[in-house]
Amino acid sequence: MRDPHPASPTFFPEDILARKPVLNQSGSPEFVFRVFTNVPEFQALLFTLFLLLYLMILCGNTAIIWVVCTHSSLHTPMYFFLGSLSLLEICYTTDVVPLMLSNIFGAQKPISLASCGTQMFFFVTLGSTDCFLLAVMAYDRYVAICHPLHYSLIMTRNLCIQMVLGSLGLALFLSLQLTALIFTLPFCGHHREINHFLCDVPPVLRLACADIHVHQAVLYVVGILVLTVPFLLICISYVFIASTILHMRSAEGRQRAFSTCSSHLTVVLLQYGCCSLVYLRPRSSTSEDEDRQIALVYTFVTPLLNPLIYTLRNKDVKGALRNFIVNKAV
Repeated sequence: MRDPHPASPTFFPEDILARKPVLNQSGSPEFVFRVFTNVPEFQALLFTLFLLLYLMILCGNTAIIWVVCTHSSLHTPMYFFLGSLSLLEICYTTDVVPLMLSNIFGAQKPISLASCGTQMFFFVTLGSTDCFLLAVMAYDRYVAICHPLHYSLIMTRNLCIQMVLGSLGLALFLSLQLTALIFTLPFCGHHREINHFLCDVPPVLRLACADIHVHQAVLYVVGILVLTVPFLLICISYVFIASTILHMRSAEGRQRAFSTCSSHLTVVLLQYGCCSLVYLRPRSSTSEDEDRQIALVYTFVTPLLNPLIYTLRNKDVKGALRNFIVNKAV
């Protein structure tokens, strides 16, 4: 006969441990970043390279901020915007690089949904502010070259502060809307591997297991507002600047005006060119690996070149740095 009261099944610790991953899979989703390489020698090389680049970015941009703040001859709107840009570059790279360095060695380290959303929010905010600020700097050059007699009346200290805060406020608003919209989506898979080294918008969108046409349209609109509109304003400014420079009688004046604008134009082309390739290309023509390679340019190359370009091509900054080095040597 069968026992009418069968014994209750016995669970061992091994059974409980074996069941835990099943319970965790239904919890809060986590992401992991795709590794650059699994070869230990290459991992060490990449870590050293990225760390050196990061330290150079910190030192170069900090030097720009220090020179602008401590030398009264540089207390002008142009250098106020340059110092603000350097501060942005420091914050921008700090949002990305430390986490990227921690994921180069060893096994893939998970990042929570909240942490991923936080990184994306600050990344989009700082990157957008960077683009808006470059447009503000173009307007400053337009006023300085096309309306030099009214420059001090137009570009007041209050207006400069309002322009920087306005750029940051608009970027915060757009970033908050975009990040909140993306992280209302459900995400598929157990590992949820992001084919990137940061929680950027396009690779995270690819992991969603829902219709993302609306989200892609919103991303495209934000890309136009952050990239296309400021770039058009910069182009319009430089059309007037070029016209004014060509009508200058003094060759020295033309050379000086061209020198102050060429540094800004170089940074603009690098920043807007790389970002447009990632955010404004049709999704059908994009590659995840290409996006990651381009992202390395505006994460490392542009913030590193900013202080180099403005220092090497700007006599005022070079003179202030030279005086500091001479005074320290004496």
